[in-house]
Amino acid sequence: MFPSQLKSRSPLSTADIISMVMWPLAVMTVIHRTVILAFNGAVTNDFLPIYTAAVNFINYTDVYLGNFNWTDPHYLYPPSGTLMIAPLGYLDYDLARRLYIVINAIGILVAAYYLLKMFGYGLKSVAMPITIFAMFSTETVSNTLIYTNINGLIFLAQILFLKFLLERRLWWAGVPMGLTIAIKPILAPLLIFPFIKKQWQPFVASLGIPLVLTAIAWPLSKDPGRFVRETVPYLAESRDYFNSAISGNAVYYGLPDWMVLGLRGLFAVITLTSLWLLYRYYRDDELFFLCTASGVILTAQFLLGSLGQMYYSMLIFPLLMTVVMKRSVMRNWPAWLAAYGFLTFDMWYSVPWRQTGEALQFLRTTLGWSLLLIVVCTVLVNRYLDARKAGTLDQGLDPPYIRDDVEYAGVPTKYRTPPAP
Repeated sequence: MFPSQLKSRSPLSTADIISMVMWPLAVMTVIHRTVILAFNGAVTNDFLPIYTAAVNFINYTDVYLGNFNWTDPHYLYPPSGTLMIAPLGYLDYDLARRLYIVINAIGILVAAYYLLKMFGYGLKSVAMPITIFAMFSTETVSNTLIYTNINGLIFLAQILFLKFLLERRLWWAGVPMGLTIAIKPILAPLLIFPFIKKQWQPFVASLGIPLVLTAIAWPLSKDPGRFVRETVPYLAESRDYFNSAISGNAVYYGLPDWMVLGLRGLFAVITLTSLWLLYRYYRDDELFFLCTASGVILTAQFLLGSLGQMYYSMLIFPLLMTVVMKRSVMRNWPAWLAAYGFLTFDMWYSVPWRQTGEALQFLRTTLGWSLLLIVVCTVLVNRYLDARKAGTLDQGLDPPYIRDDVEYAGVPTKYRTPPAP
């Protein structure tokens, strides 16, 4: 079979050539990140406290043992999350860790598949290998696997939540959301979508699953109260290491409180402006609205919250994927300069310019998230001002060259929503 691939064949299309180039690159990059880099591990090991907690839970010993004065990874899952990861404690450490890596890698691949399907691209499209290669080349995917974090499964839950909302499978939409809230509520702000549409069904599983798991886990845990007394207050604090949020940089660089409050207030206004314009003028295009607004909401959460880590940026992939849509806010170079900041696997430490290199290394994620929010808001505000000047606000914000084109080109029929009358 292999030699036959080297024989002359009928002329190839551009899509065939791109697929032929990209699939080997994508497959080998996935294998390298998963089997080599991730199995090798690194100094940072997010899995060790998870495994230790699982072993302690099944042996009915203390789970919340972390000293928050140290910079080592801490165990931060609530009792409901401890119950979910408890089966790992029955396995040998190396086997459990490698299984955890593979499961997260598979979760990312499945999420990539469903994300592309949402935009009308199948497994045989050129977009598939390009997307997989791009994802696994980023810091967010690479370090999720290397540090052995759960972000890959969180990303899958996000895509399933959006997919089920688009397909009106509202009961099912709450299931992935509820499972993530039971571990860490990073996706919880996205419940604003069913809330504004008065869709109550997703809230049943979103709230019910963590409550049921907590009720089961609480009597099975030896020290669940310590999570409330010690871990929750720690989660509300802004630490000065591995924290790309505005507050984290403020602690690290010793910025005054007024500057932190001012920056947070500024970006809160930018975020709310973008969300209002998206809701007011784009909510009928549900695919574009959900993917763009979710990216804005989560980016703001990373930037304005108490903790924002670079590998959270995986959850911004749906916003980046909107670049294939004609009305996308990502069709400009500043948006991708921002994406470079929070996705790149490059290190910016410099020997001849040490201080500058360290500043770029520490701040590139913060600057990337900040620039992304600024770009989205600027694009939407400019469209609003242009449409108001032209007197076409009743037709939406899109300029004529977009509005007059096929509005849902490439979007599967089941994800299309006709404009409101």
